[in-house]
Amino acid sequence: MTIWNVETESVEQVLEGHTDRVTSVVWSPDSTQLASGSWDRTVRVWAADDGRLVRTLTGHTDDVTSVAWSPSGTQLASGSWDRTVRVWAADDGRLVRTLTGHTDYVWSVAWWPYGCYLASGSYEGVIRLWGPAP
Repeated sequence: MTIWNVETESVEQVLEGHTDRVTSVVWSPDSTQLASGSWDRTVRVWAADDGRLVRTLTGHTDDVTSVAWSPSGTQLASGSWDRTVRVWAADDGRLVRTLTGHTDYVWSVAWWPYGCYLASGSYEGVIRLWGPAP
């Protein structure tokens, strides 16, 4: 991935690590990190100040299509062609939940602005709203 300065039209950083196409990039709420999802089936978290790879989240069994930070910055959600949504602890990369129910590729994930709900959209034409874990 390449981070550009749009004012100077120059390259600021090159982030190396993904081994296939990058499909989603999102800033953390405090702007200190970036998260990216890729066809290499991983989510990677990067330090925004120096481009250092902080951690790699593995568990999806197919391409990752969407990544979203929770508003608090404590969790990351990822959607995948494996038809799942996974929720990760942002501080250590631990898998918190795997959400199943979609019958086709998950294309998009988004947190409710107050953080306790997560929405996912899939190729089957369904949007699912996920609540807090019981």
